[in-house]
Amino acid sequence: MTTVLKRDGKKVDFNKEKISSAILKAMNSPSGIYVKGQPEEIAFIIKEKFESKDEISIYEIEEAVYYELISKNNPATARAYESYKSIQAYKREQNTSDKDILGLLNQTNIDVMDENSNKNPLIASTQRDLIAGEVAKDIAKRKLIPAHLVEAHESGAIHIHDLDYLIQPIFNCCLVDMKNMLDNGTVVNGKLIESPKSFQVACNVMTQIIAQIASNQYGGQSINISCLSPYLKKSYDKNLRLCKQTLADEKAALDMAKAMTKKDLESGIQTIQYQINTLMTSNGQAPFVTLFMHTDEKDPYLNETVKIIEEILKQRIQGIKNEAGVYVTPAFPKLIYVLDENNVIEDSKFYYLTKLAGKCTAKRMYPDYISAKKMRENYEGNVFSPMGCRAFLPPYKDEDGNYKFDGRFNMGVCTINLPQIGILAKNDEEKFFKILEKRLELVKEVGLLRYEHLAKVTSDSSPIHFQHGAIARLPKHTPIKTLLENGYATVTIGYIGIYEASILVTGKSHTRPEGKAFALKIMELLNEKKEEWSKEYDIAFAVYGTPAESLTHRFASTDKKRFGEIKDVTDKGYYTNSFHVDVREEISVFEKFDFESEFQSLSTGGCISYAEIPNMTNNIEAVLTMIKYIYDHIQYAEFNTKSDYCSKCGFDGEILLNDGNEWYCPNCGNKDKSTLTVVRRTCGYLGENFWNEGRTKEIKARVLHI
Repeated sequence: MTTVLKRDGKKVDFNKEKISSAILKAMNSPSGIYVKGQPEEIAFIIKEKFESKDEISIYEIEEAVYYELISKNNPATARAYESYKSIQAYKREQNTSDKDILGLLNQTNIDVMDENSNKNPLIASTQRDLIAGEVAKDIAKRKLIPAHLVEAHESGAIHIHDLDYLIQPIFNCCLVDMKNMLDNGTVVNGKLIESPKSFQVACNVMTQIIAQIASNQYGGQSINISCLSPYLKKSYDKNLRLCKQTLADEKAALDMAKAMTKKDLESGIQTIQYQINTLMTSNGQAPFVTLFMHTDEKDPYLNETVKIIEEILKQRIQGIKNEAGVYVTPAFPKLIYVLDENNVIEDSKFYYLTKLAGKCTAKRMYPDYISAKKMRENYEGNVFSPMGCRAFLPPYKDEDGNYKFDGRFNMGVCTINLPQIGILAKNDEEKFFKILEKRLELVKEVGLLRYEHLAKVTSDSSPIHFQHGAIARLPKHTPIKTLLENGYATVTIGYIGIYEASILVTGKSHTRPEGKAFALKIMELLNEKKEEWSKEYDIAFAVYGTPAESLTHRFASTDKKRFGEIKDVTDKGYYTNSFHVDVREEISVFEKFDFESEFQSLSTGGCISYAEIPNMTNNIEAVLTMIKYIYDHIQYAEFNTKSDYCSKCGFDGEILLNDGNEWYCPNCGNKDKSTLTVVRRTCGYLGENFWNEGRTKEIKARVLHI
């Protein structure tokens, strides 16, 4: 019997089944080609070749397999086999992250430094987070993730998001049950925080909770600001009692109480805005927070909610002072304003709020807009916030049959590279969908991997989430597994580049009839898989239009290296987000919203659409026209304008990009990024620390939609 000398020096009996199994894995990898019977045939040839020898090394076997695949005219699988071997070798290596970490320290690792436009990679605390992230990625790829999934990620077939957090028992984004935490009290750092007695205290407690949550997850968090409304009423009642005790005249007491409460309101909202923008969480950035503003007629404190919304909008219009003392556009919190019957029609009682929102959008880009009318069509009559910038939850009913959204979350995202499939399919639609089905299985595996990883976690991993109300109030040491199942939490099927895939397969943009039919077929398949997997595993899979802040560049550059420059695909330096219209395409805001609305209804796990507009601070009526259009035509939309500043010369206007993709002040020519404030829509959130090469090219290529 021939023995095989393994890499670790151990000797085992020769086993041809192991050879055929390894070949089959290579064939079934993203870049391999399956040939029926070939694994067994090659394994038999290898057995015959070496059976006369007493001992052979594993390296001899691997070399023989590679050349047999070449001789059998299957070079694609030969390369996949080599790649698989290198990944396995990588997983055995130690200190494989040294180069990446040193690159962060000497500022040469540009891809990681520019990965998040709201992180400043030069700040020590942020560097520490990025360095820890590189170590975590390395461990995850070598020890936690199967080799074929690592190979798929590295080759750009898929992207496993937030690899730097995968080794920790934490999740992506959530809808915070802030009302529960404020009304019933919570615990922060082991200290009991009782229910606030005033509005200002409630605002302060809320920002402390936000910071704790941000330090124990890696995605965005959203809060319905109506949770603060009872505390504004408490402040008013307290002020009125005090005024009645000190003033004999009842009218004077009422007027004074209103004035005091107005001051409380201003101070509380200022606390939220400034604390969120000045907090630095454990991951080296301000918290990714969204405030959801809805004039919901079912709100028992609607009058207070309306006052809070009005004050938030007024303070956002003013902005926040930068280090030069100039008011600029803050990136956070993201604001979402719900368009509903009581605020979208000119004679409706809260239309004045919508006018204020339009003024705010023209000046500061936020708020973004959700149509209650369109959202109710897609989510069983419900209106609720996305978890962060665009991730939506499917409807879920508790044991009493009531819909529940606050206190739910997303486990993580894996995105599929649609343009790469288009490149491989070469104008063959049938081949495209065969490859897509195969690669979607990889996305499913990543989703199940995240579920299995979190299923082992207990409530002790993040008390603020699981014990003290942000998500649940579980006892100590309780497994969180039940919160992952039955549709309570989601795991996400992300996608990018429908435009490029359409160009590659149909030769047309997906805004053309042939391209649109193809694009909708992609969406239908994603939704079929979502339904199939959700039923099979009792986990809520969701279809999600990936924001792709850095991924837009990563996929495009990976494919360019592998396949060369392809017109309108890899030559641009970026891929188009999700189902979006190509940023270079001339299309009106109304046509764009009409077109993308159909895709939003097929991307219910996450979607957003935007329109690029010029400075419209002097034409608010036009902004309001577009806002009203959203209400009747699209669920979730936003407007991108420019709000920049040069601290060297005081220029307040649009900072431009030159041919070398360098930002510069058109007034004084200043190119020093540290003295330029440039705010752009990155992927749903605003970004203010500049962007990677691909995203910068995409920003430069954007055309106006009005």
